[in-house]
Formats: sequence, C-alpha cells, structure tokens
Amino acid sequence: MLTKRIIPCLDVKDGRVVKGIHFKNLRDAGDPVEIASRYSIEGADELVFLDITATIEKRKTIIEVVRKTAEKVFIPLTVGGGIKDVEDIRNLLNAGADKVSINTAAVKNPELIKIASEKFGSQCIVVAIDAKRKVSSKQLAVSKGIKSKILKWEVYIESGTKPTGLDAIQWAKKVEKLGAGEILLTSIDFDGTKLGYDIELTRAVSEAVNIPVIASGGAGHPKHLYDVLTKGKADAALAASIFHYNQYPIKKVKKYLARRKIPVRM
Repeated sequence: MLTKRIIPCLDVKDGRVVKGIHFKNLRDAGDPVEIASRYSIEGADELVFLDITATIEKRKTIIEVVRKTAEKVFIPLTVGGGIKDVEDIRNLLNAGADKVSINTAAVKNPELIKIASEKFGSQCIVVAIDAKRKVSSKQLAVSKGIKSKILKWEVYIESGTKPTGLDAIQWAKKVEKLGAGEILLTSIDFDGTKLGYDIELTRAVSEAVNIPVIASGGAGHPKHLYDVLTKGKADAALAASIFHYNQYPIKKVKKYLARRKIPVRM
C-alpha cells in the first residue's frame, strides 16, 4: 500500500483562515501564514490553501498571502480560488505554489484542464470537485422486500452555491481524461460536521478513476481519516477543524493511523 497523505486545509477569506459547516457560518481560525508554518513543522505531508470567496467576488487569489505562506512551508502547497485561465495558474506557481486547484473554471471551461496539464504538467493540476448528494425519488432497487435508493452526487461550483447538473462520478472520469493529476473531493453534505467523511462518495470516485483522490469534508476524529483511507479508498485525507483548533494534532493522528497499519510518513 502506498503511503497515505495527511493534508490540512486553509480556507481563507479576507486574508484569514476560516471554517464553517456546509460551506456556511464561517468563523475565524487564525492567520494563514502562521498556521501554515505550524503545520509544516508538525509533520503535515502537504497543505491546501483555498481563497474561498475569490470566485464569488470575481477577483484573483490573494497572491501576496500565497507568497508569504509559500515562504514559510517546506512541503507541497496547493492553492485554489479565483483561477480563470493559464495566466492565473502561472502566477500562482511563480508565487510559490507547487500545485493549483481549479473548480468553477474547470466546469465552465473543461479545456483549461487539458491546456494547463500540457503546459505545466499534470502533477500541477488538481481539479476540485464539490459534490452534494442527490437521491432519486424513484425506488430503483428492491432487496429482500426492502426498497432502497441509489445515491448520486451533483457537482456544485462557486463555493458550493451553484448546482451544475453534472454527475460527480462522470465528471471525475472526464477530468482524468483531460489531464488532471489529482482530484480534491469535498462532500458539501458532510463539510464541517465532524461526523466523518462521505465514504460512499469517496469510494465511488476512487474506484472510478486511476489518479489520486484527496477526501475532504467531515473529519472530526482520527478514526474518520482511517475509515476514508480504507473503506473510502482515498489516497489522502484532508481536514481542517480538528487541526485548526488543536483537537487532534497531526502527529497524534498519524500515530493513530500507524498503529492501525496505515502507511504514513512520521
């Protein structure tokens, strides 16, 4: 089994790290540069920095904050938010990002994934997929006399505010074909709940593609990371709340996983 990555996420709004529930009710968690530096020292495998209101506010990612953050960390840094074109990607990479994460722009212009991966290398291009459960009203299966529903997930853009009609599994397959090197998969339903990841969603996407899948949304206990890395078949687990508020430090989480035979970098 390949080494699994533990990735803290910095959701940034107005230059500050914030955290909410279902992408709403945001509360302050601190300075992104200070938090990023701490995570780098504490043993995070990578960092994800998302300027979560850049797209909605129709502006670029805060380059200066990205640059200051990159100067303080010595692990791979993925940056997303407000990216519209190849020039935006180039600017972020020049500011110190190792990878860029695109969501809204990828949905509106899928060709951007292909162009960017060819220009900068697929290892630089992460496609973020924010998905929400969409259960069919029809009773599609009957087993032992009990009616059940088949789960589907719809892709949302613009910080989870706009449904696209796209099926998350089919979209994941498409972005892989277009050249994405990785998928950052967030469950809007589970985001910030601390009740665990959407295992069904993560497993469905992980089984549908051959590129790494980073699971996001719902971590509240080290066991949740264990479950999504095993049952969910994710290649990496991203979390925010449990790290930001020091509920479970990164080293403690990694020790928990290592004791359960999950290969992690200590």
